[in-house]
Amino acid sequence: MLRSLTIQDLAVIERLSLALQAGLSALTGETGAGKSILLDALGLALGQRADAALVRGGAKQATVSATFAPPPGHPVHALLAEQDVVVDEEELVLRRVVGADGRSRAYLNDTAISIGLLRSVGDALVEIHGQHDIRGLLDPGRHRGVLDTYAGLDDALGACRAAYRRRREAAEALEAAEAALAAARAEEEYLRHAVGELDAIAPAEAEETTLAEERALLQQGERLAEGLREALAALQGDSGVEVRLRTAEKTLERLLGQAGEDFEAPLQAMSRAASEAMEAVAVLEETAEKLDRAPQRLEQVEERLFGLRQLARKHRTTCDGLVALHEKLSAQLAALDRGDAEVGGLRDALAAAEAAYRTAADGLSKERRAAAKRLDKAVAREIPELRLAPAVFATLVDEGEDGPEGADRVRFTVATTPGMPAGPLDKVASGGELSRLMLAIKVALAETRGAPTLVFDEVDAGVGGAVADKVGARLAALAATAQVLVVTHSPQVAARGDHHWRVAKLAKADSATTTVEPLDKAGRREEIARMLAGAEVTREARAAARSLLQGGRG
Repeated sequence: MLRSLTIQDLAVIERLSLALQAGLSALTGETGAGKSILLDALGLALGQRADAALVRGGAKQATVSATFAPPPGHPVHALLAEQDVVVDEEELVLRRVVGADGRSRAYLNDTAISIGLLRSVGDALVEIHGQHDIRGLLDPGRHRGVLDTYAGLDDALGACRAAYRRRREAAEALEAAEAALAAARAEEEYLRHAVGELDAIAPAEAEETTLAEERALLQQGERLAEGLREALAALQGDSGVEVRLRTAEKTLERLLGQAGEDFEAPLQAMSRAASEAMEAVAVLEETAEKLDRAPQRLEQVEERLFGLRQLARKHRTTCDGLVALHEKLSAQLAALDRGDAEVGGLRDALAAAEAAYRTAADGLSKERRAAAKRLDKAVAREIPELRLAPAVFATLVDEGEDGPEGADRVRFTVATTPGMPAGPLDKVASGGELSRLMLAIKVALAETRGAPTLVFDEVDAGVGGAVADKVGARLAALAATAQVLVVTHSPQVAARGDHHWRVAKLAKADSATTTVEPLDKAGRREEIARMLAGAEVTREARAAARSLLQGGRG
């Protein structure tokens, strides 16, 4: 619901603040008083195009603020969440500032936002129905959503969106797999040759480091072998350490019986030393044996090391990188070998997703066409009452492009003359007819969810008497489910209002200012009498006004 509208330095409005309420609010006033400026101001707050000419003469900028209290669960909350806009307050304050240079800025609860987001939020909160306005039912882009809401297709829409998403994901997976397979086939000869080379050499982790260390050792083999032979000679032979230790050990063993425990510890130490000396000899002999084979092993190590490094240079990587490259190319080759089967499976998955989407979209189409017939009948019941006969309203559901919400294109059309083809609402109906047609459609849609605030601009144009009273009755009926604001010249419509505002222009020496005044019962009676009588309000006009108010809501 629109709670308040504050305007400053906009055209003929110097400063104005309106506190609005639920129900039906009527705005009346003489021609030229500035009623249209109020709608322009609201339009600015809702994201309509800004114009420097709207800034009041002498002012640096014009400012319009509209405060809303959307009900819990209203779609505007989801819209803001999708845009990552966090609003802690229950109220939404839309503010638009237009500079004298024509530049404008938009704010939501004092946070700067884009004009596009302001327009989207405004579209969710307010529908304006007038002769030239495209924010409401005159926008063909809204027609499908209006029909879906009327038909209650939330669950079906959710299923269709999910099916569309799955179809898109299946198509993307197939496209990626086909591209990968095509790329692999283009490199198949290279892959098979490269994997063959890598299979033959079978690189291992950290192998280059191990080979390089062994190579360095083997390159010093002759010098190391000479040193080993000297070490072995020192340990072995008649005067070697091992022989001496064994001799000492045997001597201590003979004396052990005589010396007792005093020789126990030295004997054990001597035994350990002899064992370790023997172990050292064995290790040295093994190493010497390797060094004896050094020339042959060195050749093998260098051949392996050079082979690894050559292959690494060829593939522009390191020797350690050959392991990962081997795994990668082997996986690509395996994928190539099984690629046709995978692509075939993905094609089957896409076909299944396509069938599921078609089922969901066709189901939506069927329900939309049935709802279109119901809506056409509901609008047809209103047409004679609003003096629109012989107009014929028709909801067209045509096949369009596939999308998340099906493949239908929905258009509201009207034929106002028998025998003439139906056409777009704003191209066929005249100004007054169009406003009343918008009212007829909104009455038919009254039980469905929509914008919580509806604005009708001169919906009673060109009618009077009983027809105007029926217009007022239908506006009052709409006000039971939504906040309704109507700009009207009809006393019958104004008398139906729950609230009444009079728009007037006050002329000054060098300027004019528009004011808006809330009317009490006496003020309403006088204003409706003026609307009935014209310039001179008569006793009869006041009596007629009293009668209208008694018959209406006021």
